[in-house]
Amino acid sequence: MTHNGTETIAENVRQILETIPPTVTLVAAAKGRSPQEVETANQAGITCFGQNYVQEAERILPEVHSEVEWHLIGHLQRNKAKKAVQLFDMIQTVDSWRLAVALDRACEAIEKPLQALVEINSGREPNKTGVLPEEVDELVRKLSGLEFVQVRGLMTMGPRFGDPEDARPYFRATREAFEKLSALSLPNVTMEILSMGMSNSYTVAIEEGANLVRIGSRIFGQSSAESQSASS
Repeated sequence: MTHNGTETIAENVRQILETIPPTVTLVAAAKGRSPQEVETANQAGITCFGQNYVQEAERILPEVHSEVEWHLIGHLQRNKAKKAVQLFDMIQTVDSWRLAVALDRACEAIEKPLQALVEINSGREPNKTGVLPEEVDELVRKLSGLEFVQVRGLMTMGPRFGDPEDARPYFRATREAFEKLSALSLPNVTMEILSMGMSNSYTVAIEEGANLVRIGSRIFGQSSAESQSASS
């Protein structure tokens, strides 16, 4: 795996923070990154980090000694709900009623409220998780009745590679769903966070209303797998 050095990570963070509005939260996607790399990014100004897998988070989080916020940004299986609520401050990938109920029960057991985003499959891609746009209203209405899971907004992935402009319609559709849900003023649903955009598409996502972006390779450097996918 290709890792950037300490100075490079710090410089990358500085450049990104200079180019995004202060109202946008930068989540550093730390999949496959060492605790030292997380610490370096934190010292450069990032306070929020994302992990894709519960198993990796279990290993890495105890070794990070800075006070940071952790988000789960990868797909979550119901059988990992118990561990996930202990590890993460926010789950960005709630995509079903059954998962939400499992999370709510796990939270009840440890009396911990959980911030959550509902993931929308805005591109209707069969290989991606997330609720279809036309189903999100019904799911969020149901989630508003849960005691511990608190819906704070929506998340969408958008295409990972290719022309960032191709993602614009998906980001726009997600923002429209976000605005529609905001207007409903549902109990226990605040609709404050619109999480869209990654390393290749975050500028387009911000133009379309994102106030949280998830950036990994632009901070830490690409893994060898990412390099091959991007060039193929």
